[in-house]
Amino acid sequence: MSSNFLSMSQTAGLAIAVAFASNVNAQVTTASNATEIEEIVVTGSYIPRTDAETSSKVTVITAADITASGLTTVADVVRTLSADNSGTLPTAFPGAFAAGASGVALRGLTVNSTLVLIDGLRAADYALPDDGVRSFVDLNSVQIGTIERIEVLQDGASSVYGADAIGGVVNIILKKSYQGFNASAQVGNSQHGGGFEKHFDFTAGTGDLATDHFNAYFSAEYQSDNAIGVNQRPFPFNNNDYTVFGGLNLHPQPQFSNGSIYGSVTPGTLGTPGNVLTGVPLPGAVSQPLNPCPASAPRQTDGAGNVYCDQNQTSYLQDQPPTSRFGFTGRITAQINDNQTAYLSASYYENRSNFPGTTPAQIQTTTPNLTTTIALPATIPGPGGIGQVLNPNNPFAAQGNAALINYAFGQLGPEETFITNHNARVVADFSGKAAGWNYSVDVVFNHTWLDFELGGYLNYNQLISDVTNGTYNFINPSANSAATLSALAPRLVNQDTSDMDTVVLRANRALFDLPGGPLGMALGAEWRYEAEYDANFQNATQPAVQGLGFSQAIGNRTVTSTDIEFDAPILKSLEVNASGRFDHYSDFGNTFNPKFGVKFKPFDQLLARATYSRGFRAPSFAENGSSEVEGFVTYGACPSTLCTAHGADGYIKSYNLGELTTANPAIKPETSDSYTAGIVFAPIKALSASVDYYYIKKNNLITSPNQNAALGQYAANGTLPAGYSAVFDNLDPAFPGAAPRIVTIAAPYINAASEFTDGVDFDLRGQFDLPWNAGSWSSDLSITKILSFVFEQAGQPNLQYVGTQSPYNLSSGAGTPQWRGSFSNTWMKGPLRLSAIAYYTSGYKMFGEDLFGPPSAGTCLPGIFDGFTPQNCRVASFTDVDLTGSYDITSNWQVSFAVQNALDRLPPFDPPNYAGVNYNPTYSQAGIVGRFFRLGVHYKL
Repeated sequence: MSSNFLSMSQTAGLAIAVAFASNVNAQVTTASNATEIEEIVVTGSYIPRTDAETSSKVTVITAADITASGLTTVADVVRTLSADNSGTLPTAFPGAFAAGASGVALRGLTVNSTLVLIDGLRAADYALPDDGVRSFVDLNSVQIGTIERIEVLQDGASSVYGADAIGGVVNIILKKSYQGFNASAQVGNSQHGGGFEKHFDFTAGTGDLATDHFNAYFSAEYQSDNAIGVNQRPFPFNNNDYTVFGGLNLHPQPQFSNGSIYGSVTPGTLGTPGNVLTGVPLPGAVSQPLNPCPASAPRQTDGAGNVYCDQNQTSYLQDQPPTSRFGFTGRITAQINDNQTAYLSASYYENRSNFPGTTPAQIQTTTPNLTTTIALPATIPGPGGIGQVLNPNNPFAAQGNAALINYAFGQLGPEETFITNHNARVVADFSGKAAGWNYSVDVVFNHTWLDFELGGYLNYNQLISDVTNGTYNFINPSANSAATLSALAPRLVNQDTSDMDTVVLRANRALFDLPGGPLGMALGAEWRYEAEYDANFQNATQPAVQGLGFSQAIGNRTVTSTDIEFDAPILKSLEVNASGRFDHYSDFGNTFNPKFGVKFKPFDQLLARATYSRGFRAPSFAENGSSEVEGFVTYGACPSTLCTAHGADGYIKSYNLGELTTANPAIKPETSDSYTAGIVFAPIKALSASVDYYYIKKNNLITSPNQNAALGQYAANGTLPAGYSAVFDNLDPAFPGAAPRIVTIAAPYINAASEFTDGVDFDLRGQFDLPWNAGSWSSDLSITKILSFVFEQAGQPNLQYVGTQSPYNLSSGAGTPQWRGSFSNTWMKGPLRLSAIAYYTSGYKMFGEDLFGPPSAGTCLPGIFDGFTPQNCRVASFTDVDLTGSYDITSNWQVSFAVQNALDRLPPFDPPNYAGVNYNPTYSQAGIVGRFFRLGVHYKL
């Protein structure tokens, strides 16, 4: 068995692919020649073949490769693919909308343009779309112990699989049968504290299909990972005070309209008596601490003379959330007769995690209700609501002044997300042979339900009541009762669901012989039901949860499709294939997508291949269902005609505005055109190399409308463009004749952009027997270089993302590194195996073209956000080296070890990335975990 990892070309993977037979949905047949050669099905095709080489590049990750890697989750394994780039979603992203999940984005085309299959069949999406809009399959919901191999097609495949197969396909192939008993237990821990890991799995099976005519197996898995706190890691990954670099101190302080848990107050008045949201500071007034500052948060004074407690609130955050996973799979297979087989499988997987997404809730916020001028009144209602008494929370009450307050509710803890994702899946299959045809019928029921809870978020109405009536004790927070805290920040609970129910019919046969072999044909038909219910925590018209926008995605549809595929070995050296698929969606209509490929092998050592394909991405339910996504921004219409009409007063100069994007039932699917071309060269049996070029262009990109342009038009002439609507505020009391300000602007999603990317994959693999009976050695090098990644929008300059922090709005500032690669080396001798695997991600410039336009002086992102510009405005590259090994004590017992991040490298400094504290968890999570030791014991009977 091969011991290479993650970058096997089709040529190199031939022996492994043959050994593992076929995709579960394709019938395995036997060639009619003197030597029986087992035929296989490779991801991207449904026609059985006698080799694993097709016109498309396929990477094979075997179960042995996964074991050799030392990784314990499917998400971690897939994330090491060099083709996984911008838009990918890591588990360690506490601020992600789809917190707790992990998605793959081949070719950097975001998670909704890579199709994830299980045994060649679709799986239900995670119930929370990424950023509320991008649907994807959660890799954390697959049990790693049941995997036989993972095949990664790095090419378009909508002609075979339908929607979303634009950047490629990840096909997770599970064990077909199992005999015996296998169990393993592993523990691991970081050298620097936190992250203690426990993993246990077992598989037990019985029955031989050939003699007993059945096989049944059951497999279960459990894993838990402790949290890694930000305060357990060194500077600068535990702090956002950048003064040592010549930048800003971003700790909470009055100038940033936020505060520490000790609070600070400024004497002032209420602009509207009785309205605690209308605080106005006294002329020349400065803040003072509300409570004494402890040594851990010393007194500081800013440039304006404000005094505050300097508290580092990143200590509330986590670099790795605590998670626990439990799952089981059962499968029964029956060999009915020589020509017919049936199986039934069922699985359940549960993933629990909780994320302190932000620090404790702030009393001053801009989303969705503006409280930046909130103040403690001088008086509050007396006992029993009779009369007024001085406010004990307000140190200026005796002077009759209000107290504008900056404060974090430390008693509530951090704003936190609690996730429990459940995934239940049942598959029934009946396959066989009849009249020269191989056929299969598959029925899939896949339902997910997500228990989604929020803690520590303020209820706006209760907050105003507590401040107005003095209910909350700001001077002695520990004196607040549990009932007071619960009312101020009640636990919010939702349950979201998704469904993917599918019926698939497949048939294939050889039609007639060509000079190079039989002409193969495959036919397919599919029906499926898709549904999503992602409810909203907010009331859209009267949002009550502070710090939270508005988002929901609700919808369902049916899809019917047919496809046809031909594989024509015109000559022994020349093979041509063609496929096409017609899909009908009940919500948007029809689409047809073809693919053509050619493989030329003039002699055994050289192969050339090329493909062209069209693809599509179906609109998500967030884009065309019953959905709304609302964010809030601080907006001002000055300078403009509208600003002048209002005398540039506070009504129009700066206020909180909601930007609402709604579903568009008329939205069209995104489409793509893809080209690939490559060669595979194997001068000797033990050595192979491949180079492949790819080009993908996506059209009709579904984007949010240009709401800034619409706001600009309204500010200039009082009108809105076609397709936009608005909710208007009450008239300005000072200028009642002027047009009112917009409090919410709304418009549907549109098809208004395109993008293209191209690059090169390079793979080199060798496997050698060492002299002097010293064992065997294998090496595997896999590299992807992105040549360009360009976003195009009519009337605006093209944006080049490759090698920069962009696309910022789609990837949490994770960027688009130009180079990614892995290099593994394994030595085996007898019962001993040792491996060293290096993973590399190139650096990138701290520019965000989708935020601030093309790079130029002054557009370095840290300079904008943090007040300083790092040297060369660049994030450094990151290399992670893992060491793994195993030793077979007996034929039954094995011990193993892994040292991940063996060089103990810290991640590159990356302040613009908002998924981690000054680092990028998408590509350098291993750096923040640090050197990690794992030991395991394995038993097989």
